[in-house]
Amino acid sequence: MNEIIPPGSTVGVLGSGQLGRMFAIAARRMGYRVHTLSPDYDTPTGQVADREVQAAYDDLDAVRAFARGVDVVTFEFENVSVAATEAAAEHAPVRPAGAVLHTTQHRLREKGFLAGAGFPVTPFRPVRSPAELADALAALGTPAVLKTAGWGYDGKGQVRIASPAESPAAWEAVGAQECVLEAFVDFEREVSVVAARGLDGSFAHFGVIENRHCRHVLDLSTAPAGVPRPIQDQAVEIARGILEALGVVGVLAVEMFLTRDGRLLVNELAPRPHNSGHLTFDACLTSQFEQQLRAVCGLPLGATAHHSEALMKNLIGDEVNQWREILRDPDAKLHLYGKAEARPGRKMGHVTRLKPKT
Repeated sequence: MNEIIPPGSTVGVLGSGQLGRMFAIAARRMGYRVHTLSPDYDTPTGQVADREVQAAYDDLDAVRAFARGVDVVTFEFENVSVAATEAAAEHAPVRPAGAVLHTTQHRLREKGFLAGAGFPVTPFRPVRSPAELADALAALGTPAVLKTAGWGYDGKGQVRIASPAESPAAWEAVGAQECVLEAFVDFEREVSVVAARGLDGSFAHFGVIENRHCRHVLDLSTAPAGVPRPIQDQAVEIARGILEALGVVGVLAVEMFLTRDGRLLVNELAPRPHNSGHLTFDACLTSQFEQQLRAVCGLPLGATAHHSEALMKNLIGDEVNQWREILRDPDAKLHLYGKAEARPGRKMGHVTRLKPKT
């Protein structure tokens, strides 16, 4: 299970969104075939993959059949069931392993792992009932943020609580399910480190990227982040420690808050390429997607140096209609994801603008 997966082999991707699409582009450029499985058809990944399988993630027989047709399995979407990764692992290596997915797809397990391993995290409490929510608010104070323990991304499944009186409505808003309450962080900025760990334990990273959100969805990413060198070094070492503690083989992004008093707090983990790393496609010698391929196939990791400073702007919903205007700028790099319908809050593409490093 530790052998190198050479070019000419087939990589299976669980999930079929834009991350898988950009991964497939990188993989095919290096001579690999790509198969994708998801419940949907004519997907961003399926449009460029060699084979698109339409099946539910919990159809374990379909997942097993899919894995029998590939040489290694990875994922571009962490809301895949652990049972699916276990079924796939019966027939092909899965990288990152299902154990990594199990930890990072559930906020309470993720927070518990981080705190237990000594990484700096936002103060939090588990919440499984209205009574536990009241106790958690008494312990952490308000404002606070209530988040569902599972199946949340891009601001989904979370609500801000300004006062204890809002707790009943907040509990209903998240579906009266298992949650985590986090203390509100008065942060200066949000940053991320996208990093990779190879099959041999090697480590590579893309530096510290600064992120700005709009309505809980990433809007702008800039690299390098405008933070002091000691903070950058600390962020990278936190990311290295997390990848090593989890035993990641592949790419993982660590999202962090930089507080106003200069502390880094880990917010969330993403065990895959990350939206903030899209700029690496144009700004780096090796993109995060090629790096994912290299890692999961047991190849040497590529150099991650930025040849340019970069700003990445997500195209959300109807913003995709700006493509004509974007293309009038010869320095803009436009990436569209092949999604048929532009819905509010839906990521339809992105544009990257580069500036030579000074």
